[in-house]
Amino acid sequence: MKIVVTTPTGNVGSLLAPMLVRAGTPPRLLARDASRVDAALRAVCDVVELDQGDREAVAAATRDADALYWVDPQTQDDDPLDGYRRMGESAAFAVTANRIPRVVFQSSVGAEARHGFGEIDGLGLTEDLLNATGADVTHLRSGFFFSNLLMDVDAIRAGVLTTTRSVDSALAWVAPLDIATVAATRLLSADWHGVQSVGVHGPTDLSFAQAAAIISDAIGRTVVAQQVSEQDQARQLAQFGLTAAQIDSLLGMTRGFEDGFEPADPRSIATTTPTTLGSWAHEFLRPAVAG
Repeated sequence: MKIVVTTPTGNVGSLLAPMLVRAGTPPRLLARDASRVDAALRAVCDVVELDQGDREAVAAATRDADALYWVDPQTQDDDPLDGYRRMGESAAFAVTANRIPRVVFQSSVGAEARHGFGEIDGLGLTEDLLNATGADVTHLRSGFFFSNLLMDVDAIRAGVLTTTRSVDSALAWVAPLDIATVAATRLLSADWHGVQSVGVHGPTDLSFAQAAAIISDAIGRTVVAQQVSEQDQARQLAQFGLTAAQIDSLLGMTRGFEDGFEPADPRSIATTTPTTLGSWAHEFLRPAVAG
């Protein structure tokens, strides 16, 4: 079986690739910068350095693939949806040109809405493009990544977990390792067909207030959830050089979940994964905060 994995240095891809190696199926890895791929993986996997927006290069690198794990990488487009469209078109072109039979796409809860979720709408665009290829496609609609917390280490160290959501509004939280596990099972199985979606929701839905309490226990210091306005968040993001369209796209991801949205893949044994926020935070967030 020939499996191709994109973004092998990302939160999920860096965990998925070793899983496939352990399964006896070393994948081909498509990386923007091959030098950033773990040396142990480079020793056993074929690594192709390319821009995923280059459809011809992606098609060449995925020739003869039996399965493809596709992640839309971030782009520098002023309108992020344009970047998602380009990446989705690149994936669809390669799948169609090479008649790749199975595709697993790293999507998100909210992509099924197709609009009203900011940057997540771009994942919905890619879902539609992949659905039109005729391949068997599974969309992994994941919850909020635990690893997103690592981008707020300074604030957490100061005792604050900020969000533009209501701090008492619950949503699915999930460990990247659990997403990688679900992806591996889908890539290695040839017993599913058609277009499907699978929620990857973690063990339980959590509000930011609940998450802050769990994090406090895990890292040994008090953290309090605090709601901030979109205006304040936008000003902070602008300091990092983001354009107005990029900022609105990021903030839009939160807006979609505040309108009584219910995911298309409800919580069940099929969508519930085991890693708790507490165990993840103790392993990864605690040393980062202590750093």
